[in-house]
Amino acid sequence: MFPVFLKTRKALRAAALTLTCSVALAACTVPSDIAGGGPSINASRPVPVALLLPYGTEIANQTGLARSLENAARLAIADLNGVTIDLKVYATAGNAEQAAVVAQEAVGDGAKIILGPVFSAAANAAGVAAARANINVLSFSNNTDIAGGNVFVLGNTFENTARRVVSYAAQQGSGNVFVAYPQTSVGTVGRDAILQAVAETGATAAGSIGYEASQTGVVNAVPQIASALRSSGATALVMADDTSGSIPLLSQLLPENGIDPASTQFVGLTRWDIPASSLALPGLQGGIFALPDPALSAQFADRYQTTYGAPPHPIAGLAYDGIAAIGALVSTQQSRALTGAALTQGSGFAGVTGAFRLRADGTNERALAVARITNQAVTIVSPAQRSFGVGGS
Repeated sequence: MFPVFLKTRKALRAAALTLTCSVALAACTVPSDIAGGGPSINASRPVPVALLLPYGTEIANQTGLARSLENAARLAIADLNGVTIDLKVYATAGNAEQAAVVAQEAVGDGAKIILGPVFSAAANAAGVAAARANINVLSFSNNTDIAGGNVFVLGNTFENTARRVVSYAAQQGSGNVFVAYPQTSVGTVGRDAILQAVAETGATAAGSIGYEASQTGVVNAVPQIASALRSSGATALVMADDTSGSIPLLSQLLPENGIDPASTQFVGLTRWDIPASSLALPGLQGGIFALPDPALSAQFADRYQTTYGAPPHPIAGLAYDGIAAIGALVSTQQSRALTGAALTQGSGFAGVTGAFRLRADGTNERALAVARITNQAVTIVSPAQRSFGVGGS
């Protein structure tokens, strides 16, 4: 999860240890000569895994999130064949101080890898605490600012989504990209991710405008955004906000100010199908956004619902991915199966919501589909790839 940005993280980890970690699922092969940070394990015995979750808070939604992640992890354990995971759950109370304490406790208890925490500050603290013991952390965060060393973020990142939607827009002839973003920490990260994607995909940056994250701020900024779009010749507008923020108002006011979505492709950095009522917004008709493989996501949701009698939290699949990854690597029966080198194989892995791979810098790449909103419904216009291939491409 995003909320906190910690610029000291990489310096702290570098001072402690330089390590890497990642996630794996399905069948995989660990090279016999692998190297990289991580503990040695006895693959013939139960592997101790620590699961750090935001239990212990008075915030109901965090308790529900923790329960959903734990349920998904236990569902994955039940699906493992020939591998035994000794899972121990630790409560972080949703804060960094407690996360550091329980991470140290988990290391003392013999954990060979840490799964979680959720929030970036807690993941940052847990990573620092675990680095001295050469233990990798597979965080549920999507904040790339904490990635690197022994910490990987498993959540889908703005950088990953931006690459997917910008690349698709450029392929469709809408590669002159303008960015509109709220002037918040998250909005700025979104803007930067989009501009980085523009540079990486060969698209063209047509400009960007930030606005105050309020109704008044959006209303005041729309004429300026519309004027800049017309003068720049932009063929795509990527909006770095979500449907609970400025997207509904932007999508309404821009057409009213002369920006035709039929000629300027509206692009989302976040999912525009959540909540489902957003699909009815007139200004979003024809807009595109990225999402995990819908078929695989539905299969996991159905399985979870059948098992636990309730739908999973939107990020619950990350816990399943992490446990299944560990199980797949341990099944190779190699003592170095949980090192960074083993976990970051280029061919990636098959997650419950799609293929993914983790990078040496602690970030990830997840296969995403591109959807278009047509007649108030989601239409997949570019399916998610199901694997990265043997060569990792």
